[in-house]
Amino acid sequence: MLLDCLLIILGVAMVLYGADRLTEGAASLARRMNVSEMVIGLTIVAAGTSAPELFVSVVSALNGTPDLAVGNVVGSNIMNTLLIVGVSAMVMPIVVTRPAVYKDMPFTAGATLLLAMLCVDGQFGLSLKGHIISRMDGTLLLAAFALFMIYTFAVTRKSAGNIESSETAVSPVWKSLLFVVLGLTLLIVGSNFFVDSATSVAETLGVSQSVIGLTIVAGGTSLPELATSVVAARKGQSALAIGNVIGSNVFNILLILGLTSVICPMQIEGITIIDMATMLVSVVLLWLFSFTKFKVERWEGTVLTLGYAAYLCWLLYNI
Repeated sequence: MLLDCLLIILGVAMVLYGADRLTEGAASLARRMNVSEMVIGLTIVAAGTSAPELFVSVVSALNGTPDLAVGNVVGSNIMNTLLIVGVSAMVMPIVVTRPAVYKDMPFTAGATLLLAMLCVDGQFGLSLKGHIISRMDGTLLLAAFALFMIYTFAVTRKSAGNIESSETAVSPVWKSLLFVVLGLTLLIVGSNFFVDSATSVAETLGVSQSVIGLTIVAGGTSLPELATSVVAARKGQSALAIGNVIGSNVFNILLILGLTSVICPMQIEGITIIDMATMLVSVVLLWLFSFTKFKVERWEGTVLTLGYAAYLCWLLYNI
């Protein structure tokens, strides 16, 4: 157990240092490429911090057990929107750009609603057990992801040359890319150390597998997003923080579930209509908060965090 505790500390340290390197490299890369930090957050950073979810889901599909993917994505997206944005806003109020409010967040809400419709599959009920996300559904999700990427890169071309120059020193491209790769590597490896070691300690202490899955595993796969967004908010790079969350949610739903269901159709297990509703309401709530002066204030971050705590209590109560 002592070794596991040391690995937990090492994992957290790697995640924190990796988040610092990633945000520094991504912000410098955005200035060097003359694009907004929001675009970098929606693409490079979001793709990197979604890597744990992608790995878990694709491996599950290849092993013939893709059912874990839906729960992993739903849990991670709820945590992203409520806990990660909430904690980040409590650290430092998050400024949200107009394009994010008017375009990116509606797209995220639409992707979330699309997933809910595919999971409900025309049959309403508290439990979604037995419902199927087919290969056709997966193809639809991947097509929507392609549209999202086309839109994002179109915005990048349109905004090129319109980004205000920063007085902050810009690192060379090779150094910025090195920081991004190093940061992503440390985030993924560190989060794996955390999940494996924390799970081992919990099992030693007699904690049930269901509680471990709801807390340690779900938290571990979202640890890169949490660390990256909090560090970005602390550094005043709020566009990077909110872009990371929005991008990760879109990647999780459209790319990860789309790819997983194309590999192997998914039968939903253990996910209820309450979970889907919570995921959708959390996105809408963040969207509404962002309209208030285009900023998520500290009190709004507290509301989001308390919302996640309430959801977690509900999950634990219904085990």
